[in-house]
Amino acid sequence: MKLTARIPVTAAMLALLLITATGCNRLKARDQLTKGVQAFKNARYEEAVNHFQQSIALDPNYEDAKLYLATAYSYQVVPNLDTPENLAIAQKAIDGFNAVLGKDPNDLTALKQIASIYRNIKKFDLAKEYEKKVIAIAPNDPEAYYTVAFVDWTLAYKNAITILAADGLTDAGDGNPKKSKGACQKLQAANTDLVNEGIQYLNKAIELNPNYSEAMDYMQLTYRRKADLDCGDDAARKADMAQVDTWVQKSMGARKANELKKEKATQGGVTMQ
Repeated sequence: MKLTARIPVTAAMLALLLITATGCNRLKARDQLTKGVQAFKNARYEEAVNHFQQSIALDPNYEDAKLYLATAYSYQVVPNLDTPENLAIAQKAIDGFNAVLGKDPNDLTALKQIASIYRNIKKFDLAKEYEKKVIAIAPNDPEAYYTVAFVDWTLAYKNAITILAADGLTDAGDGNPKKSKGACQKLQAANTDLVNEGIQYLNKAIELNPNYSEAMDYMQLTYRRKADLDCGDDAARKADMAQVDTWVQKSMGARKANELKKEKATQGGVTMQ
């Protein structure tokens, strides 16, 4: 009877020890997270990565540590650098954010970070795909619309430079009326969808944020690419260039309004008598 009575007591003690050890590990994991965050704030990203990895090792279900680890990797990605080392770091960051999305597919931070990384390593189609996932979840986020349009302009500009160079021209930014008919047809094929989508998304970004000066800047740049597509129609080209001038002025006005708003905010709303 005594032996039988001791069995549940021993099991309970083991369970208690396990709970105590688990609680201790969680405290250590949070300590490592705190140290990692401090290193991250001081731009010591490799040190931060080490602390976040230790935090996850101590508590494999610590989602905050996983998000911070992926973020620390993402901050080490050098934009437009195609070295194997840089691409490997980018993939580690993407894998980390995808692990977060595995728990919560609607995590906006993870979606935006993946889109940003793909832009930095010039995987533009994937960058747009993830920005559109952001829009599906947060349809009133002007930055997501702006970013899709930025990618569209980047691709359209690259196409224009390549096609014009083959035609013996450099981009004049005015619709390039001296280009050949063949070059214009190539530009239409390469850039029509990009230009149309870019204008559509920039209009939405500005609708959501009427003083979005950066979106207005890219609106005028996108209309320059639209002017490239007006093959032999000088009136259409001039109309597009008029839109360029309009958006340049709107951007300047929005920038001034934003600066004034910022000045008022720094004054703390104090009214001088």
